[in-house]
Amino acid sequence: MTLNYPNFSFDITHKDKSGARVGVLKTPHGEIQTPNYIFCGTKAAIKALSPAQMIEAQTDIILANTYHLMLQPGADLIEKAGGLHKFMNWNGPMLTDSGGFQVFSLGEGTMANEIKGKNQGKHDNKSLISMNEEGCVFRSYVDGHKIKLTPESSMEIQRKLGADLLMQFDECTPYHVDKDYTARSMEMSMRWGDRCLAEFERHDNGAQGLYGIIQGGVHSDLRKISAEYTKDRDFFGTALGGCLGGSEEEMETVVAASLPHAHPDRPVHFLGIGQMKDVFKFVRLGVDTFDCVIPTRLARHGTALMKGQPGETINLKNAKYRDDHTPLDEENRVSASTEYSKAYIHHLFKAGEILGMQLLAQHNVATINRLMREVRDAIQAGTLDSLEKEWLS
Repeated sequence: MTLNYPNFSFDITHKDKSGARVGVLKTPHGEIQTPNYIFCGTKAAIKALSPAQMIEAQTDIILANTYHLMLQPGADLIEKAGGLHKFMNWNGPMLTDSGGFQVFSLGEGTMANEIKGKNQGKHDNKSLISMNEEGCVFRSYVDGHKIKLTPESSMEIQRKLGADLLMQFDECTPYHVDKDYTARSMEMSMRWGDRCLAEFERHDNGAQGLYGIIQGGVHSDLRKISAEYTKDRDFFGTALGGCLGGSEEEMETVVAASLPHAHPDRPVHFLGIGQMKDVFKFVRLGVDTFDCVIPTRLARHGTALMKGQPGETINLKNAKYRDDHTPLDEENRVSASTEYSKAYIHHLFKAGEILGMQLLAQHNVATINRLMREVRDAIQAGTLDSLEKEWLS
């Protein structure tokens, strides 16, 4: 098996002494500069923002979710519409995940936290019926019918969705399981990765690139094995997935145990991680792209991402902003940040007006995009440490 990805490339143009790097990731729908941030359009929509508003906020790349889209409206309908790009009127690069994370984080909605170590063993995953070497069977949250998802069907669905960058199918192990289970799961995910590659190659037309995912939980020796597996296979890129530990220190250890053994010339994506402090920490360890729901999720709750603020945010619903007539951030170069006062946005949330969510969503996206531009500039200038002090209070 030899996959060449002729319409894709990743060129590292600069490295600084910390290990952070700047690169250019080329896809059939355009190039992005890295490090960069991939915004979550889970159901083929960025919550509260149109593609035009995302472009106004200088967004380069977005993602969509295989699991949700296979249930509604279905991959066949999206393929018939010309793929995700035409279906949602987004002309830039796109990524889709494999559906695996959602399958294993179903039920009461707590499993996603438990995979990341935030609640230990307290999950109630009622929707997952069975999982074995073949794949998994689960119940649709849309109508309750049983669905089987395998490495092959995940590749087929992602091919029909038509994003540029795809993820292999894998199992996301939770925090509470022991090392033996984690090892068996990792080995199965590696076998699933081989099946994904074989299925991908059968239909490869040069329009898509496939990422392998490093698993292994919190165990450094397993992470090394999994990283070396991705390095030895014909993946276009590398992703960090699975359980990341129960603390920031443990997560950093997981990444540090993984990336030195990954392919040095491939783009590295960190699945589901993307606070400002994470960006600064993990670009130094070699991460090129991040994704997280935080920018738009915080916006829906009245919270604005802000440079230099304690905790990275301010809460516009707080009474202190009722009479604050200053704009959110005049440096952001987007109308949501520069043309509306904190007092007005405070009023919108108190009045239950949807516009408040929309303005904060665009502001937060623009803030993250500005962060990534400044990070790229700082890596090249050798000033990443001083930039971090500016952003993180």
